[in-house]
Amino acid sequence: MKPEASLFMDKAHVCLSKAVGMLDRWPDEAGRAAYLAGLHAAQAFIVEKTGQFVKSHRGVQRELGRLTKDDASFDLDLRAFLGTTYNLKAIADYEAGPGSDVSPERAADAIMEARRFVRRMADMIAGP
Repeated sequence: MKPEASLFMDKAHVCLSKAVGMLDRWPDEAGRAAYLAGLHAAQAFIVEKTGQFVKSHRGVQRELGRLTKDDASFDLDLRAFLGTTYNLKAIADYEAGPGSDVSPERAADAIMEARRFVRRMADMIAGP
């Protein structure tokens, strides 16, 4: 694994740990951290495969889609993960008032899927 990819994977694992630790008290932050775990894992995969660093959230989603478009093992839920959980980040970062909370259940689901996403990115980096 390229050193840059390894750093991104390390950060993904830190974000996952933070998400778990925040779930009970701050589910919105836990959901945000779950998203960031996936974002960093996707960055690791992109750097490993292309040698390039993508700077925007949307750019990471696009490049990941391009790199995995023909990979049947990268299922629909994994493909949707970054887009779906970006909404949790947006709630935590920008929204206030009624309806601006992330439920503990939704955050727990995001963490569970983030674990799967990060694991799949690591497997894809390692190769066959």
